Amino acid sequence: MQVKVFKFGGASVKDAPAIENLYQIMRLYPDDTVIVVISAMGKTTNFLEKVLEAYHQRPEEVPALVDELQRQHEQVAEQLVPDPGSIVDSLRQLFRQLRERLSCAPSQNYDFDYDQIVSFGELLSTTLISGYLNIAGIPNTWLDARRVIRTDSTFREGRVDWETSARQIQDAVAAGFGKGRVVLTQGFIGGTAENLTTTLGREGSDYSAAIIAHSLDAESVTIWKDVPGLLNADPKRFPDAVKLDHIPYEEALELTFYGASVIHPKTLKPLQNKQIPLYVKSFFHPENEGSVITNCRLSTGVPSYIVKDGQVLLTLFPKDFSFMGVENLSDVFTQLANYRVKINMMQNSALSLSICTDNVGERLKICVDALKKRYKVKYNDPVQLITIRHHTPESVEKAVGDRKVLMRQTSRATIQFVVK
Repeated sequence: MQVKVFKFGGASVKDAPAIENLYQIMRLYPDDTVIVVISAMGKTTNFLEKVLEAYHQRPEEVPALVDELQRQHEQVAEQLVPDPGSIVDSLRQLFRQLRERLSCAPSQNYDFDYDQIVSFGELLSTTLISGYLNIAGIPNTWLDARRVIRTDSTFREGRVDWETSARQIQDAVAAGFGKGRVVLTQGFIGGTAENLTTTLGREGSDYSAAIIAHSLDAESVTIWKDVPGLLNADPKRFPDAVKLDHIPYEEALELTFYGASVIHPKTLKPLQNKQIPLYVKSFFHPENEGSVITNCRLSTGVPSYIVKDGQVLLTLFPKDFSFMGVENLSDVFTQLANYRVKINMMQNSALSLSICTDNVGERLKICVDALKKRYKVKYNDPVQLITIRHHTPESVEKAVGDRKVLMRQTSRATIQFVVK
């Protein structure tokens, strides 16, 4: 059985008109067997992060925040169908579960609490959309991703048990397709063997689609976006951004590694391993071809620009004035790995190591405190990281201009700048 996997992100399901547009897209594929992977609606994940913060620091604010989120979802249901009673009942059941969870005292593990609470965004959106599609004439089976995507207990960045996940996905999807041609499930979330909810990393719904596609040897994955395809730059920063029609997995991996936000970094490897093409298509113009990532040759060297805001530049010096040698590097990398602090760019000299990383809040603070036991640490915060693939002098001038450069690194195909 040939299966297509569609992924709709938060912007694609942000409100009633967007969800109606999803319905119209699904009508374009009346004879296809499709698994639909859906993110939380609009800014719901951000809102639930606000709920989580209040839960830990200002619990008196939690009830009003949850009430507001419930109103938002019920209003969308009321805008979609004349009689949303069954959908609203299902949403209220989820909100009862959320309130029950929030009535318990916070645990000592913030990441654990994050996954148990923020994961409700995807449960709510898929419950609402599944109910709407059933009423609108697209029968579908709602599948709980927590019961099929098996991870370990690394909360907020669950590591996938591929063998168990594949078996569970195959069994659940086969049962779902026994009832119709559409199975609808959540992105971003998974579960442990102990039935604890985990998440796969921020913006991880793309990765969910790839896990499912890999497990089923899917025909293709399509990510529906609010852009015409995979662009060489963020059009909000670079109005003259152009579409990359056809690029190889390797180039797409490079772009996502450096921070291109159109695709989650972990998405491509499971697809490349099975030679499953990945399409990036316009949610607003589904008839257009969009972009495709496959096993092909790179046909163009057009510069691609990736800009990451909110970065931190750390510079470490051994306190004993020793060289920054292999033993020191190993020690630093071990600490970074322990606290899951990702290196976006690094550079070392005889006596120092400079690292540009995401500001991951408390984890970064704890990691820096641990490093300060052996190193003098200087930092710049915030800074911006600019990466240009297939760079030219003109592209560097365009992206960097006369801004203050704190660190620069050049390779044959890529140039990076940390700038103020």
